[in-house]
Amino acid sequence: VRAARAAAERLLARAAEQERAGEWAAAARTLRTVLGQWPALADTWYNLARMQRRSGEPEAALASYARALELGLDGPEEAHLNRGVIYADDLQRAELAEVELRRALELNPNYLPAWMNLANLHEDRGQREAARISYERALALQPDHPAALARLANASMIERADDPLISRLRTALAATGTQWEPRAELGFALGRALDAVGDYAEAWRAYRTANSASRMTALSAGERYDRDSYSRYVDARTAAFPSPAPAPSPSQPSAARITDAPMIFICGMFRSGSTLVEQILSAHPQVRRGGELSLLPAIVQEYFQPYPESCRPLDAARAQAASAAYLNGVQRIHPGSDHVTDKRPDNFHHIGLIKALLPQARIVHTRRNVLDNALSIWFLHLDHAMAYATDLDDIAHHLREYQRLMRHWHSVYPQGLIDVDYESLVRSPESEVRRLLDAVELPWEPACLEFYRKASLVKTASVWQVREALHDRSVGRLRHDARELEPWRQALVDPPV
Repeated sequence: VRAARAAAERLLARAAEQERAGEWAAAARTLRTVLGQWPALADTWYNLARMQRRSGEPEAALASYARALELGLDGPEEAHLNRGVIYADDLQRAELAEVELRRALELNPNYLPAWMNLANLHEDRGQREAARISYERALALQPDHPAALARLANASMIERADDPLISRLRTALAATGTQWEPRAELGFALGRALDAVGDYAEAWRAYRTANSASRMTALSAGERYDRDSYSRYVDARTAAFPSPAPAPSPSQPSAARITDAPMIFICGMFRSGSTLVEQILSAHPQVRRGGELSLLPAIVQEYFQPYPESCRPLDAARAQAASAAYLNGVQRIHPGSDHVTDKRPDNFHHIGLIKALLPQARIVHTRRNVLDNALSIWFLHLDHAMAYATDLDDIAHHLREYQRLMRHWHSVYPQGLIDVDYESLVRSPESEVRRLLDAVELPWEPACLEFYRKASLVKTASVWQVREALHDRSVGRLRHDARELEPWRQALVDPPV
């Protein structure tokens, strides 16, 4: 017994090391070895589920969490929470996500993470009042919770300068001191609230505070924007795909349905209208909204390291395997679908690879007035990995490099990209939507003009904007901040793509 226990402990220690190294699939295999000999370890099933989700096996993770619960896992509400997150984020099954989150709250009504995730799910579904109620429940449990207050404000319609939420945000922000992440959360929410009531000067100051705090958070996590490094990153992509790559042999029978109805990739700079375009397309009965799929980055990581150097030239067998893996991954998430959208804005980095792996795919490129785009990025609390977003000079550099890369893709594939201008779309919706549908070879569908009436899960910062009819309120937003923007105007303006 003692020897068996020691063997199990060695395997569990190895799995922990593999997890720390980011080797999640390997950690999952090690944990399955443990469970093959000791199948009654509830905590090990729980850890297996975590590794399975990280390595791109959401359904397997659900089953492992279920097994952990059957075995009497301590703190079962956490397993239900994690199952809810998988249903919401990975499988886009909002109803099942809500079932799991409410089960977690039945087990522990004071479980703050479940209230926060339930509120976020309501937001994703466009249920504003339900989201507000859940955020208030979270604040009742922890009145000084900065994220709950910030997201409550973001989910609220703030129309007056004396709205109590503005005062609550100011008070909470003043109390943060050098707690950078809470300071960023609250600062961005305050900026948005002040912007909504027309106090643009104060909103700018709040955004400046928020971006400074966000930059400090990124630096503390080891993230910083290196302009030279990003320029080299763009150089590498143009060098790896100087001309159209030969397409893989179209022999993936398990993915035939999606091959017959091509994928629609939607990419461009963040805040350039990609979520709006996806909502318009997914209102079409032949299109399934895929959202921001993680499949392509995962395939780059698995098949094409070092990237993009390993694509010069592109190995035919590897390309065919990667193409099949991508399409089969889409089928697992959206079985039996016709066209599916993949809306990761940063997939513009991979257009050469997309065209090589999936030559029939449609690639929609969203673009926007560069100054409005820069401001919209600066006004948003983005992930630390996008470290350029906290500084307008860095944003200007990133935008110029993005434009340079897009000029390259347009030169390599002069007929292969579908450009959609945000300003044209909101000012001439019907003609632009007709042009878009023609370009992706779909018949005209009037519902695409009323996309905001269709209930769907939206998991981006545009969650509320895309639930309104098309409008041009965000066009020319820079006029409110002309004085503050002046030092950056020349740096931001570049010839259009």
